[in-house]
Amino acid sequence: MSDYEYDLFVIGAGSGGTRAARVSAAHGAKVAVAEEYRVGGTCVIRGCVPKKLLVYGAHFAEDLRDANAFGWDVPTQCNFSWQRLRDNVLSEVDRINGAYTSTLENHGVEIIHERATVTGPHSVKLASGREVTAERILIAVGARPAVPDCPGSEHGITSNEAFHLDAIPKRILIAGAGYIANEFAGVFHQFGAHVTLINRTDVILRGYDESIRDRLLQISMTKGIEFRFHAAFEGIEKGEDGCLTVKMSNHEPVTVDMVMFATGRVPNTDGLGLESAGVTLDDKGAVQVDDKAQSSCPSIYAVGDVTNRVQLTPVAIREGQAFADRTYGGKEVTIDYDCIPAAVFSHPPMAGVGMTEGEAKSKLGSVKVYLSDFRPMKNVLAGRNERALYKMICDDVTGRIVGLHMIGPDAPEILQAAAIAVKAGLTKDQFDQTVALHPTMAEELVLMK
Repeated sequence: MSDYEYDLFVIGAGSGGTRAARVSAAHGAKVAVAEEYRVGGTCVIRGCVPKKLLVYGAHFAEDLRDANAFGWDVPTQCNFSWQRLRDNVLSEVDRINGAYTSTLENHGVEIIHERATVTGPHSVKLASGREVTAERILIAVGARPAVPDCPGSEHGITSNEAFHLDAIPKRILIAGAGYIANEFAGVFHQFGAHVTLINRTDVILRGYDESIRDRLLQISMTKGIEFRFHAAFEGIEKGEDGCLTVKMSNHEPVTVDMVMFATGRVPNTDGLGLESAGVTLDDKGAVQVDDKAQSSCPSIYAVGDVTNRVQLTPVAIREGQAFADRTYGGKEVTIDYDCIPAAVFSHPPMAGVGMTEGEAKSKLGSVKVYLSDFRPMKNVLAGRNERALYKMICDDVTGRIVGLHMIGPDAPEILQAAAIAVKAGLTKDQFDQTVALHPTMAEELVLMK
């Protein structure tokens, strides 16, 4: 008989936590998971899934305008119901939440719908006052949107609230220049809002290839999205009419109907009690772990965004799976964080894998860069001047493809398959030997000269 009530107690039922709980239970462990909000976590409930559905909805704005060139008589002014889309998206979130819950229950995982805090290396206290013990504790509480420390910040919203709005604002200011800021900028713009995006620096999407992010900036400005760079928040004032006036450095104030903060995410460790077990956090509050997800306390582990390593849902899932397989499945599994593909569901979307051109030159010295700058067939017939850009970066000595980056329609869908080739270390010559699939945008990958 075990000295503990559970073999594993998971705090947080997001992507990493649910995967770890389910697989651990499948390996025979007695598992409980505590979730104070809803099963599914950021991705399913208030992140990538509902956001992607909004992106789909936003794309119809341009598709309907382009339809006439393809023979469809579509009214010039089409009515759009934000409330209908919002409610349909939230219904889908409810469905997935139910599916996640059923999956855990079907594997024998006990779901506790309460907040849980750590009280020691093997103990957890629930909001109801009940204290439970476990041989191991897994922290999978994710992260939350960061809110700037400035006067009037309480008047702004974050991406969490964006899915529940009563109406689309006529004017919105978005603070930040990462993927969340640019994705919502595209969504709100397509739904008819005037979008102003402000950032402390003059760089959007830091970490992505410069040519690709510059192309997105160019296209976004052409569409009418306004950018203000070197602009730091100084304060927000709410007028009697409900409008918000935002003061910022190096620019005149701007008055809008809504302010959205998209300035990064903060690990959810506040008030979690990790200090009671001697768990070491970094200066941003993230749980510090080794390559086996183990914290400074041997019985406490962490996966996903709370570790602030790579804040991506598929990475959290991989980490949760690896933890369960190592701990309860007898498998020696580690996570390879090299060559992780990433996408931005902007308008148009962009995606990349491997090194950027700058990173490759710094690391390898001599590289060869291939570009394909073209106008997709659909855009040509629709009379839309928007161009796609594909970029392949190769080791000049071996010809191995070390980076692949693109912006254009369906770029993330195309990159997922191409990322396998980059991860496998294939060469430009091997791409050239592959027969093109015509007519597609993806064929540009095997026709670059």
